[in-house]
Amino acid sequence: MSAEDLEKYETEMELKLYREYRDVVGLFTYVIETERRFYLTNDYEMQVHSVQGEVFFEVSMADAWVWDMYRPARFVKRVRVLTFKDVNIEELNRSELDLPEDSGFRGGRSG
Repeated sequence: MSAEDLEKYETEMELKLYREYRDVVGLFTYVIETERRFYLTNDYEMQVHSVQGEVFFEVSMADAWVWDMYRPARFVKRVRVLTFKDVNIEELNRSELDLPEDSGFRGGRSG
């Protein structure tokens, strides 16, 4: 496999992953981003731990979707992440995910 073939394969996988994300994002309430992964979930718990002056985060999620093009199954029942890096948690704004009621698309043929 050439470098060009590998690049084309990775580009196709990323596009496929984006399309899957677009299809499932409306099912979730929260986006959780760590230094290694990006998750969608409806249920999470985060704890901050301090051990000998070192601070780390423990994030537990249930019924999550993980952005990882190398995983054969992106839906996971339970996830536990331990990290010394920042954790970003955002609540999704439903109005940004929904199409407007009158998007101008009528479907079918005109006239």
